[in-house]
Amino acid sequence: MTAGTSANGDCLICAMEDAEDDVVVARDDLWALEIVPGYEVPGWFVLRSRRHALGLPGLTPEELATFGPRARDAIAAVTEVTGAPATYLMTFGENYRHFHALIPARGDDVPADRRTGDILKLRTERADPDAARRLVPAVREAHRRLSQPAASGEVEPNGS
Repeated sequence: MTAGTSANGDCLICAMEDAEDDVVVARDDLWALEIVPGYEVPGWFVLRSRRHALGLPGLTPEELATFGPRARDAIAAVTEVTGAPATYLMTFGENYRHFHALIPARGDDVPADRRTGDILKLRTERADPDAARRLVPAVREAHRRLSQPAASGEVEPNGS
């Protein structure tokens, strides 16, 4: 990944606009679904607003209207590909104020003390960037197949 070109150059989430195609599942005019550096656990993706919106209250009416369908489509694709019995949708916005949601798939092999909010402990324990990237093509295909139309048109992973 190269440095962000956004107006907020120190924002990791904005910098994802320059992400390599091999970490991008989907992008449309408003949303992107990608693997984000530091969260490279197989089956973990981030759904982020493409515009630098400060948290959920900073989303526009169009972003708010399309967030639910985009989250649904992302979770359905990740769950289908990973076979996970649980796929979470988590938002914090404390470290990176730019609105984004972590979508981590939780496999059967995850012990009870690493489930629900404690799944974040797996961020370092199960980091495997290569394995995470190998899932992208299958999740991309499932996402294309399962996605329902939204207000914004889909674009290719490279933004074209």
